[in-house]
Amino acid sequence: MPSDPFSHDRQERHVVLVAPEIHWNTGNIGRTCLGAGARLHLIRPLGFSLDSRQVKRAGLDYWDRVSLDLWDSFEAFAKAFNPSAGEVALFTKKGSRIFWEMPVQPRMFLIFGSETGGLPEDILSRYPDARFRIPITGEIRSLNLSTAAGIALYESLRPVPPA
Repeated sequence: MPSDPFSHDRQERHVVLVAPEIHWNTGNIGRTCLGAGARLHLIRPLGFSLDSRQVKRAGLDYWDRVSLDLWDSFEAFAKAFNPSAGEVALFTKKGSRIFWEMPVQPRMFLIFGSETGGLPEDILSRYPDARFRIPITGEIRSLNLSTAAGIALYESLRPVPPA
């Protein structure tokens, strides 16, 4: 049986969704967070009710076990956790660096904007050196939010080889 990749030196991971609009994406991301041992933060406004059957269905029977925090604003979230610039990775299709270049820190905050609007400018300008993108072909406009969150989350957990 393979060893548990999460059994050594636990890394603290936070996935932050700013104004998510689609319940299926949020449910899927919650399930992925649970599987990776990450905490999910939702920043209002939400485009759906958390009591929605669809959110729970997308999270399957895991939704009640997701570590979830709901915030009235990004400012309230940032005040509570006070992430340093090196702990933040903003994901935007306008990112200046590819996601493989994101720092690997013991505590990280992976921040995503809404499905249609992306991250607001005030958040982008708050962390100007933390903008990352996941490369895609010109055949599509963007990746699905839950796909992007999964890619970024698991990349952030990749062990750094010793120097």
